[in-house]
Amino acid sequence: MEQFYINHWAVITCAILNLGLGALWYSPLLFYKTWMRENNFTEEDFLKFNPAKTYTITLVISLVISYNLAFFLGDDKTDAAWGTAAGFLTGFGFSALIFAIVALFEQRSWKYILINGGYITIYFTMIGFILGAWRS
Repeated sequence: MEQFYINHWAVITCAILNLGLGALWYSPLLFYKTWMRENNFTEEDFLKFNPAKTYTITLVISLVISYNLAFFLGDDKTDAAWGTAAGFLTGFGFSALIFAIVALFEQRSWKYILINGGYITIYFTMIGFILGAWRS
């Protein structure tokens, strides 16, 4: 019988990584201006933003996402390579592509789709790697 294992510290780290990666991805260093323009956001729109509420909900959802992938990668044969591959396949093959379909029906631009789909793909790939590598 295979052993099933979830490293809860790795899952928590992956959830926090979502906040850090998002802060970088949507920052002025990377895609902030293009993302703002593609969403028709202004700086004033962010004055209405409740960061405590948004980041708390984001962290909870990120925990669910991370636990979900951890359950899929919980067998004893999982390693960093398989975790990375599974994370990429989940991020790109499922999540980013269904996001693209929804965005196409919303008549969003390819820039919007690529920025957000890229973030989704990178995030899942990274958490797959962490979950696969951090087995004990």
